[in-house]
Amino acid sequence: MAKGSDPYSVLPVAKAMQVFAYVASQAHDVTLTEVVQALGMPKTTVFRYLQTLSAAGLFAHDIVQDRYGVGEKFRELAQTDAIYHSLRSTAQGELDVLVGGFRETVNLAVLADDEVVYVDIREATRSQRFQARIGHRHPVHSTSLGKAMAAFLPSETVERLVRPEYEQRTYRTLTDARTFRRHVEEARRRGFAMETGENEDGVTCIGVPILDGKGYPIAAVSLSAPDNRMKAMVDRAAEALQDAARRITAALPPISLNV
Repeated sequence: MAKGSDPYSVLPVAKAMQVFAYVASQAHDVTLTEVVQALGMPKTTVFRYLQTLSAAGLFAHDIVQDRYGVGEKFRELAQTDAIYHSLRSTAQGELDVLVGGFRETVNLAVLADDEVVYVDIREATRSQRFQARIGHRHPVHSTSLGKAMAAFLPSETVERLVRPEYEQRTYRTLTDARTFRRHVEEARRRGFAMETGENEDGVTCIGVPILDGKGYPIAAVSLSAPDNRMKAMVDRAAEALQDAARRITAALPPISLNV
């Protein structure tokens, strides 16, 4: 092993990333020969990496010109990353205010691949910690975050989230499509969603959508607390979350994030 090398580094992957970084950083599409000369790698090795990255959609291969450039998948990933970064940056002040005011955990999430993905979590100063962590994926049907976003999706998109039967995460989790639709409709009417012990035993969450300029739910923010503490502050929490969501929407640059 070379001195200073990382024992967990996978050399072929590292080399593929070199190829990826070189092509992605160029202002024009490049040829196989250009990449070989720039990186000093064997031609056959570079060709395999270029073809693999093209097959994954990260590169686009112009067969006629035999040149490689960034592909649509790469552009989609870059756009999504920019959107998430913008969302987190814009929302962080509001999340801090909420967690400071209620001394309860505040969550920020988006929908991805028909699941709720946590992109930021501000934990309260209290000792109790909940299951969700940044990057975790939870179901739409069992979370107030998911139901809050579903409530403002186009009807055809909501139907895509409907299942004949849902995963039962606790004894309180809704498991049928009819109840899911009713919860979504209630959330649309009230402007916020609730779940009481449906995703985690003993925890109540209130979720509010963050809408873009066209009324599309690009994210949601929620407050999580033990059932006994949440009972006394439902109305106050819902109002504070809605106000925070409106301010986040107003501060966001124009973005679009479809499910």
